[in-house]
Amino acid sequence: MVRDITIGQFYPVQSAIHSLDPRTKIIMVFIYIAAVFMVDTFWGYGFILVGLFLTVKASNVPMKYLLKGLKGIMIFLMFSVILNVFFVGGETLLFQWGFVKIYKEGILMAIQMGLRLILLVVGSSVLTLTTSPIRLTDGIESLLSPFKKIGVPAHEIAMMMSIALRFIPILLEETDKIMKAQTARGAEFDKGNIIKRAKAYIPILVPLFISAFTRADELAMAMEARCYHGGAGRTKLNPLRYQRSDGIAIVATLIFGVLCWLL
Repeated sequence: MVRDITIGQFYPVQSAIHSLDPRTKIIMVFIYIAAVFMVDTFWGYGFILVGLFLTVKASNVPMKYLLKGLKGIMIFLMFSVILNVFFVGGETLLFQWGFVKIYKEGILMAIQMGLRLILLVVGSSVLTLTTSPIRLTDGIESLLSPFKKIGVPAHEIAMMMSIALRFIPILLEETDKIMKAQTARGAEFDKGNIIKRAKAYIPILVPLFISAFTRADELAMAMEARCYHGGAGRTKLNPLRYQRSDGIAIVATLIFGVLCWLL
């Protein structure tokens, strides 16, 4: 399951989505997220699925690779669906057993929340899979640069977000190594009830936290050794420039968002 998490990883291939400016892709993701929260009909969700499918095809990222990332949130997804089924009331009662009541509105809400969560995870993964951490940092910093006038540290915020995303696959790889080492020593992570499985993961947390702090300290020392002092006076080797394809992509995404709002 650890290897199935795709958020924060970069998939290096040539595609129309990879060649877009990172600022364009960030804006497109924000419009996409707003569209996901705006729709409340299954026709709207179907339209978003079609748009997401076309975007994934244009990115040349295998659909199986994207869907593999859903395994990491499967427990949270099931928990959210179950909560909505059993705790959302309504007018149309479908089943009752003692104090347990299931309404039609609760089932519809559970399906809607499940679809929304899946769309958000897959859509957000497309951004990180098609954008390298360096370009993503430059894009975030460029979008936040107008707020520098009111004292917002745009470069520092972008750097922290980029480092956080970059640490996700590193920590996942470290977790996988620790789990294999514990399994070789007789640990069992897939046997017993939920409580026993949760207790089995406790020996993983201590070495994982130690490794995370060690890597953070090494990164800080490396940045200091290279005389890193924030974004003041820094220049870019490859400055960002909007192309014609970026304008077409933003206009298409805006039309997509308006159509989702109408649906």
